[in-house]
Amino acid sequence: MLLEFTMTMTTLLGKYFFLRDSANNPEGVVRDSRGLWTEYDFIIIGAGSAGAVVANRLTEIAEWNVLLLEAGGDESFLGQVPAMAADLQLTERDWQYQTETMDGQACLGLENKRCLWPRGKMMGGTSSLNYMLYVRGNRRDYDHWASLGNVGWSYDEVLPYFIKSEDNQNPTLAKTKYHGTGGYLTVSESQYHSPLGDAFIQGGLEMGYKNRDGNGKYQTGFMFAQGTIRKGHRCSTSKAFIRPIRKRKNLHISMNSHVMKILINPVTKHAYGVQFIKRGRIYQIHARKEVILSAGDTASPHLLMLSGIGPADHLQEKGIYPILANLPVGQNLHDHVALGEIIFLIDQPYSLKEERVRNIPTILNYTAWGGTPLSMLGGVEGLAWLNTKYADPTDDWPDVQFHFVGSCVTADRGRSVRYSHGVSDAVWEKYYSPIMERDCWSIMPVTLRPKSRGYIRLNSADPFDKPIINP
Repeated sequence: MLLEFTMTMTTLLGKYFFLRDSANNPEGVVRDSRGLWTEYDFIIIGAGSAGAVVANRLTEIAEWNVLLLEAGGDESFLGQVPAMAADLQLTERDWQYQTETMDGQACLGLENKRCLWPRGKMMGGTSSLNYMLYVRGNRRDYDHWASLGNVGWSYDEVLPYFIKSEDNQNPTLAKTKYHGTGGYLTVSESQYHSPLGDAFIQGGLEMGYKNRDGNGKYQTGFMFAQGTIRKGHRCSTSKAFIRPIRKRKNLHISMNSHVMKILINPVTKHAYGVQFIKRGRIYQIHARKEVILSAGDTASPHLLMLSGIGPADHLQEKGIYPILANLPVGQNLHDHVALGEIIFLIDQPYSLKEERVRNIPTILNYTAWGGTPLSMLGGVEGLAWLNTKYADPTDDWPDVQFHFVGSCVTADRGRSVRYSHGVSDAVWEKYYSPIMERDCWSIMPVTLRPKSRGYIRLNSADPFDKPIINP
């Protein structure tokens, strides 16, 4: 059944996007540029969440020419289906990073006690792989960063850029001063709501919380999740910012181009180019103005250290030469800490089990209208921001976030989600197998301001060797 579903979905989506692939279509597929120059004004490393936006903005200046480098290929057809986000992880479109084991401190229920660290390896980067949740962050976070000396990062300074980029499809939210319309990035709710999602919001109201826009004036409260989706399909930064401008004469795109090193003048410390490999051939291309590193939170520090910028003793130990700058690259790594999920069993057939989501009638309705469970954001339907006893209850700066899912990891009987989460065989057999056939819903609680700090390090001087990640 699963194979039949996947083949049908791939065929329908393939025809859907093929028919729409014309020169004037803003969602036409991205193709490699024919021939590369030896020099550009700007070279952008990484066509992900940041790089796609940077390429769009820079090429607005017709006199500047830009080379956009991406280690992977274009987005996948299956990746356009929001509910199938987990199916992309651990494929060739994922860097397939893993954390180190952490001496019994974390990842204890996962295979080899290592957390998976998914990052997109394709146009759009992780925005083509993630669960598409559109969450800007809290006003206080931005103001705190600005107070530390990060000029331009206060909430009032970044908000206009969120609004400029956004094309919000919710007419109520679009009328407020916190959202925009007409931008490149489409933001909307899923076109499908389950009875469980309605109950989640109602439960929040009964507890005294408001049903509000978590990206608006206040964050504390409950809401149906908004995501980067367009007409029921994923809207990655590549779809939003690159596809509409892919025909610009001053933009060259080179996919499957693995950057090995940033070329830096050892005297002036000026980055003047990049070295990358594509289909077995090594290229060195120069930049007249700037090299822009936007390869994500893992690959960017990895590449800096490979290029001689990082902790001197560590670079020396790994045989990196010359060491151009002794800087704490890779330090201060911190991310939201999440518990896999807390599962609640129910005795009504409301949860999003595989047979109710992955079937031929649902596919046909989805491709025609988009408003089926397949349009849900990786299964996440609701969000809530709450104060624990450790936060100031009078301040709108919640310290925990809940992700509400109208199913649980057993929804597909262990065929996909189990592996994308990295659940170990022992844990699966003991805790999940006994509830395989049950209807359920789950909550994933996330701490928003963790105190733990980790690091990213080189495994070796080989640019194809994955970095050490200790969160």
